[in-house]
Amino acid sequence: MDSKDLANLIFPNVKGVEYYENKYPQRNLKEGAQVVRYAPSPTGFVHIGGLYQSLIAKKIAKQTDGVFFVRIEDTDQKREVENGVEGILKALDDYDVSPDETIGKGEYGPYLQSERKDIYESYAKKLLEEGKAYPCFCSTEELDKIRADQESAKERTGYYGKWAKYRNMPIDMAIEKIKNGDPYIIRLKSPGNPDKKIKHKDVIKGNIDMPENDQDIVIIKSDGLPTYHFAHVIDDHLMGTTLVTRGDEWVASVPLHLQLFYVLGFKAPKYAHTAALMKQEDGGKRKLSKRKDPEAAVSYYKEEGIPKDSVNEYLMNIANSNFEIWRKQNPDKSLYDFPFDMKKMGVSGALFDMVKMLDVSKNVISRYSADEVYNLAYSWAKEYDKELLEMLEDKEYSLKVLGIERGNQKPRKDIAKWSDLKYIISYMYDDKFEASSEEYDYQKINDKEEIEKIVKLYFEKYYDENDDKETWFNKIKDLAEELGYAREVKEYKANPDKYKGHVGDISTVLRVKLTRRSQTPDLFEIMKIIGKERLLKRA
Repeated sequence: MDSKDLANLIFPNVKGVEYYENKYPQRNLKEGAQVVRYAPSPTGFVHIGGLYQSLIAKKIAKQTDGVFFVRIEDTDQKREVENGVEGILKALDDYDVSPDETIGKGEYGPYLQSERKDIYESYAKKLLEEGKAYPCFCSTEELDKIRADQESAKERTGYYGKWAKYRNMPIDMAIEKIKNGDPYIIRLKSPGNPDKKIKHKDVIKGNIDMPENDQDIVIIKSDGLPTYHFAHVIDDHLMGTTLVTRGDEWVASVPLHLQLFYVLGFKAPKYAHTAALMKQEDGGKRKLSKRKDPEAAVSYYKEEGIPKDSVNEYLMNIANSNFEIWRKQNPDKSLYDFPFDMKKMGVSGALFDMVKMLDVSKNVISRYSADEVYNLAYSWAKEYDKELLEMLEDKEYSLKVLGIERGNQKPRKDIAKWSDLKYIISYMYDDKFEASSEEYDYQKINDKEEIEKIVKLYFEKYYDENDDKETWFNKIKDLAEELGYAREVKEYKANPDKYKGHVGDISTVLRVKLTRRSQTPDLFEIMKIIGKERLLKRA
């Protein structure tokens, strides 16, 4: 009996690899087009690092007129969570990172690994026939003993070389054990020599030298499903992947993965290992944690009401530091117009900073029209904030409120997320204004009689709801001058002993009296929207 008899015994009814090579022909793309994939496992919530990886993958594919596809790696079915697959695809849709191909669309599927079992069996059979793989009958107890013996001898742990108990078992003995019903898995017969090194050029990290792999890894598990290592190599080959972007925790697997491509006779794609997203803590940095950090979950941003554009812009900011300058120079362009360069990605941990993200978000929201702000905030409030939803029910009034200082050369930048919006605009709603127990500070002018005098004189003598902005402000200057304050800030600074203060101090009194805030967008626009009757009640 020979290796073909063994292969036929284990896989009696599988199609030959030629069938799949013909079924999945090389993609007909222009030169330089990249086929990039995001290949998550449905074993938990969608991590912000996953969105980061998929955004980079889509950006590269789009930039090169290539293909971005999503393949779900669900061969570890014991760890799979309910609705895990749907959650992944929905998160990508929610953040405008939808793939060109995935479950339900594309000619290189199935895009679920659990539905590709026959493909993996075909290639496993080929390796068995060629003597490049073998059945291993090791029990858990036998593996434990091998490890203990290795530790005792102070040798590397693993299943390799002389420690690979069933590596050189005669084929007829292996066939007999299989016919007897002995449980087994299938292992790669590694051709590697750890005394030799592979030379690999990573797209991001540059040249890497690492020892060859000599571990006889499992390629088909006892349940008949492939391991991740085996499956992804076959899939990347048949799906025409040209570039694999993944986290740098996978760097150590490069020798094994390149060896699998070599053993199977495939051309390997290029690898680009991205630095992990890090968080500052206690003067040092650590990886963003699924357990410790709520911001690690993509769902967190939706719950907080941080727009998808803000999240994507911040992630691109992390990926290429020159994005921030490009955005300032191109405020109206799509993120996908940015000339992304993988070689400009950092090789060490990328700092993930929520304060910076919220600053980016303020800039993003500042570019939205009042209609866009209203629609996004209203949609968020329907799911997360009934009180805000009630405030936004009067669409015409809400659009006026949200339109203050919007569309200007220097638009307002006070909104970072929809969960802050209720407080930010609450003073524009009389019931919220009256109910507010907030302490407010008039700043420089804090004498109650002086404050009352300023407000009373303004509304009795100077206020006219029909004034344009220039007239309105000139009247506040007149008010300031009448009460002994400088008309201009520079006049006060030039001769502070001559004045009680300046026009800005007068404006602050009016602002705080009418809004209970010392910081607001344009006071003229606020007063126009509130109107005379409501202003007089507040005064």
